[in-house]
Amino acid sequence: MLRPSLAHLWIFLPLIGGYVAHAPVLRFDLFHALKRPLDGGAMFRGRRIFGDNKTWRGALTMFAGVLVATLVLWRGSGYGRRLPDAIQSAGPLTFGVLLALGFVLGELPNSFLKRQLDIAPGARRTSPVGVLLALFDQADFVLGEWLLLAPIWRMSWVQALVAFAVVVVAHLCVNAIGFAIGARSSYL
Repeated sequence: MLRPSLAHLWIFLPLIGGYVAHAPVLRFDLFHALKRPLDGGAMFRGRRIFGDNKTWRGALTMFAGVLVATLVLWRGSGYGRRLPDAIQSAGPLTFGVLLALGFVLGELPNSFLKRQLDIAPGARRTSPVGVLLALFDQADFVLGEWLLLAPIWRMSWVQALVAFAVVVVAHLCVNAIGFAIGARSSYL
């Protein structure tokens, strides 16, 4: 029996750099001048487009964190050799920029949808749609990565589905630990 390769999951490793870079920025309220909503307060159907939690500070910090992590991993650990040939051919800078853009932009459609459904930032609904949105929120950036990496590498729908499932499970585990130690108010 053929088992699908999970090698493509290495692509997502530098995304941790985005979270690592963002955590101290949030904790110590750094770069306060960039703490401006991406949507500039604009509305659609009488509701905010993305809300106050999607800021230039977050987008730029997450982008930079992913890009730096990509470049560091590629340079020192043999990371690049674990990636698909097409990504290796594109090189670390092109891959890092596309990965970082996919990460930042991939979260925006879900934020837009939640604002249009009147779900406040950080809030959850217990309806079936609310639970599905909460699960999608754990790995919404996978869709962004799928689209943004397409110019250099085509992720199959099976690979995207596997990546989405792995990211959801990992994110839920981290959330549960955060909830258990009091760093989060919910596990979803």
